[in-house]
Amino acid sequence: MDILTEALGSMRTAHPASVRTEGRAPWGLRLPPVMGAGFHVVLHGTCWLVPQDGRAEPLMLDTGDVVFMRDGRGHVLADHPDTPALDASAYRVEESLPIGTLSLGGGDGARTSLLCGSYHLDQGRPHPLVRQLPELIHLASGRGSHPELDAAVRLLGAELERPRIGSAGIVPALVDALLLYILRAWFEAQPPATAAGWAAALGDSAVAPALAAIHGAPATAWTVEALAGRSGLSRAAFARRFSSMVGEPPMAYLTRWRMTTAARLLRESDAPLTAVAAQAGYGSEYAFAKAFKREYGRGGGGGDPGGRGPGGPPRGRGAPRGG
Repeated sequence: MDILTEALGSMRTAHPASVRTEGRAPWGLRLPPVMGAGFHVVLHGTCWLVPQDGRAEPLMLDTGDVVFMRDGRGHVLADHPDTPALDASAYRVEESLPIGTLSLGGGDGARTSLLCGSYHLDQGRPHPLVRQLPELIHLASGRGSHPELDAAVRLLGAELERPRIGSAGIVPALVDALLLYILRAWFEAQPPATAAGWAAALGDSAVAPALAAIHGAPATAWTVEALAGRSGLSRAAFARRFSSMVGEPPMAYLTRWRMTTAARLLRESDAPLTAVAAQAGYGSEYAFAKAFKREYGRGGGGGDPGGRGPGGPPRGRGAPRGG
C-alpha cells in the first residue's frame, strides 16, 4: 500500500494549475496565496524567491531547482531581491499549448524560465502526513541525490522548450507526477538517525505495516492489539510508537482514514449510502452518519453531516442524515 499516494489522493480536488514564466532581467513577480500548495521549477537561468512574511531570508534558485510551498503562501519571484515586483494580476497569460506563458521584463538582461503553479489540495482537513511537511521544501539540482526528480525536470524543460505531437498530454502528466517526485525526494533525503514523524513512520518496521493495514482495509474491525500483532511489539509499546510518529493514537487515525475514505466516496461517486458506510467500516447508515457528523462537525440544514461543515466534503447524492 502506497501511503504517500493515498494521502495525497485524499486531499487533491483538481488537476494542477501551471504556467510557464519567462523573464528577462530586470523583472519581479508578486504571487498571491493559493488554496493548496505552490510549486516552482527553474528550467533555465536563476532567480530569487522572496518570502513575504518576514520569517525567512530570500532564497536563490538555480537551473533544475524545485521549490514546494506546503500552504501556498504569497511570495515574490525576481531576478534580484531588490528588484521591484508587480502583482501577477497585472500580467496577461498568453494561451498556448501545452500550457500558457507569462512574459516578464522585456529587456536584454539574463533570461530565466520557470514552471510555476499550484496543486489543489484541500487544506481544510489536511492529512497529517502533509501537515508535518516543512512550510517550504527546496530541492537543489545537480547533486545526483534526486535522479528521478532531476529527470522529470529535464523532460518538462524539453517539452516546454520545443512542444511537439503529444506534448499537450505529456506536460500535464509530468506536472501531476512532479508532486510525488518532490515529496518522495524529500522523505528519502531525511537521515534515518534524525528522521521523525511521518518521515520516520513510512519506513518504520513497526508503524509502516500498521499504516498499510489501515489504508489497505479500513473497513476491517481493527484493534490496537491486532495492529500491534503486525508490528512485533506489545500493545502499549506499539501505541506509544505509533502516536509519537503519526501524531495521534492508532484508533484515532483509523477513524480519520475511514472518514476520509467515506468523504471521498461521497464527493466522487454515486455509491449508495449503505455501500459507503460498509467501506468505512460501519454496520449501519445511522452509525456511519453519527460518526461522520462527529468527525466533520455540524453540516448543512437539519444537522446534515454530508453538508459542508468545517472542512467537510460537499454533499453528494445519498449523503447521510444524522438525527
